[in-house]
Amino acid sequence: MSLYRDDGVVLRTQKLGEADRIITLLTRQHGKVRAVARGVRRTKSKFGARLEPFSHVDVQFFSRGSDLVGRTLPLCTQVETIAPYGGSIVTDYARYTAGTAMLETAERFAENEGQPAVQQYLLLVGGLRTLATGTHESHLVLDAFLLRSLAVNGYGASFTDCAKCGLPGPNRFFSLQAGGVLCGDCRVPGSAVPSPETLVLLGALLSGDWRTADACEPRYWREGSGLVAAYLQWHLERGIRSMRYVEK
Repeated sequence: MSLYRDDGVVLRTQKLGEADRIITLLTRQHGKVRAVARGVRRTKSKFGARLEPFSHVDVQFFSRGSDLVGRTLPLCTQVETIAPYGGSIVTDYARYTAGTAMLETAERFAENEGQPAVQQYLLLVGGLRTLATGTHESHLVLDAFLLRSLAVNGYGASFTDCAKCGLPGPNRFFSLQAGGVLCGDCRVPGSAVPSPETLVLLGALLSGDWRTADACEPRYWREGSGLVAAYLQWHLERGIRSMRYVEK
């Protein structure tokens, strides 16, 4: 029997029995973890409200084995709130739908339970913090999170230099399978030709240049979001279900 302590973000919850829940978290040290929270659906629960999606929490787990992730689910025995991002996110539809897509994407990229995914965890915490403050458009925060999640998992896209030969940009043609923009010589059949402003926007979101991203005209947002969603689906091999509800 072992005790573990970690901080993490609540990704989703599932009902278990009459009063319990299975909590899925993305943690700093142990990656994705599923744990049972006893009695949290009762009105007198001490920490039920802390274990809601979007919450950034410090959790103590009790495991009956030598490892946190094993044959049986560990128990959540103590929970302390680090940042209640859900309070600001769930009251706004655009933030809520963008945040839900971020949680689902993070879980897809951290599918193997017990394996650390520190960069993905830090991206999620930073993304939810930015989303909760409302300093940038919700869909731009989502697209930035998706692009950076792809990058830290080995699928970074190029929006300036040619993804095949490295020819310095700007380059006009965009290919999902090639990993970004292509020059005229490397262009493949079926390549898209997005507007130059859209490519500038996506490059700014990937690099964190919010001044450029915020100054971009709204007419380029939809085209950029479409490219990001298609690129994400190409590499995940199936779409993120909650993306269909995101406001553009």
